[in-house]
Amino acid sequence: MVTVRQTAVRNVVCGENVVIYEPANLYDCSLADDVFIGPFVEIQGHTRIGKGSKIQSHTFICEYVTIGERCFIGHGVMFANDMFHEGGPNPDRDSWGRIRIGNDVSIGSGAAVLAVTICDGAVIGAGSVVTRPITEKGVYAGNPARLLRKL
Repeated sequence: MVTVRQTAVRNVVCGENVVIYEPANLYDCSLADDVFIGPFVEIQGHTRIGKGSKIQSHTFICEYVTIGERCFIGHGVMFANDMFHEGGPNPDRDSWGRIRIGNDVSIGSGAAVLAVTICDGAVIGAGSVVTRPITEKGVYAGNPARLLRKL
């Protein structure tokens, strides 16, 4: 037997002037005013996207992510908050890490953001892997992402 489920936008709280390109899979999340969501994006539950933020195509935003205002999330960015501490997926969502992205943050295409906080105004280079909190405004790149220069 095969179960086929359609992508959908369901139980989403939207502000004014929100644009969502299909196909997209968004559920149980909130989008503030003037948010742009490109095609092939998934945004899971308990996630908030701040005013004026733009999420480009093929991005995956897992549960419990907060993205601030005026952020730019490039193509194919992956957010992950289950750190597989016991060697496999953890079914206890309450124990998953939380991801918080400040205001005016730019994250380049193909980056991966683990269960961390990124401060206001940071720039994360394309293909970077953010494994530790970013607490100082600057440009970060690499695996793991490191400060290249202060802003």
